[in-house]
Amino acid sequence: MAGQPEAERCDAVRNRALLLDAAAALVAERGADAVTMDAVAAKAGVGKGTVFRRFGSRSGLMQALLDHTEQELQQAFMYGPPPLGPGADPIDRLVAFGRARIALVGLSGDTLRAVEDSPELRFGSAPRQVSLTHVMMLLRAAGTRGDIPLLAHSLLAPVEASLVMHQIRTLHMPIERIADAWEDLARRVTETPAGH
Repeated sequence: MAGQPEAERCDAVRNRALLLDAAAALVAERGADAVTMDAVAAKAGVGKGTVFRRFGSRSGLMQALLDHTEQELQQAFMYGPPPLGPGADPIDRLVAFGRARIALVGLSGDTLRAVEDSPELRFGSAPRQVSLTHVMMLLRAAGTRGDIPLLAHSLLAPVEASLVMHQIRTLHMPIERIADAWEDLARRVTETPAGH
């Protein structure tokens, strides 16, 4: 699982929770773009150095905020009920994954976008690697022809938070329309018509 924390001392766990609660409150109040390490430190009542030591950078802080949500999604597609979880047709699982990812952007888009804005995390983060591996596995299980890694990257691109947030906020597209279009794309890539 991506983002699994290492064993931590009780005070480290408490401090981490305090800082993440402060960051989450600031995201809710101001939006992710306005959250700084200074603001998180002030909200949590600690020094800025504490925040940097704990998370390394603003991007690391944003990534930590997403870990819980990402772990819930990973649990759902690895162990949850079908169609997102095991037991369903691989194409149905792929469609369910894309819809779940788009729904996640609808809930946590600003924080996801903040992580995507980080060059070191955008394509190399553990949650993205887990998602990429999952999509490749589903494409292979469905017998999809072509360059599977490239197809998987191509299918993940339209569910990136930056694009989905632009479609929702700037283009005023309903999230259902975005999810339906992603399903159409996934079915075209795998050559399975809707209602197969």
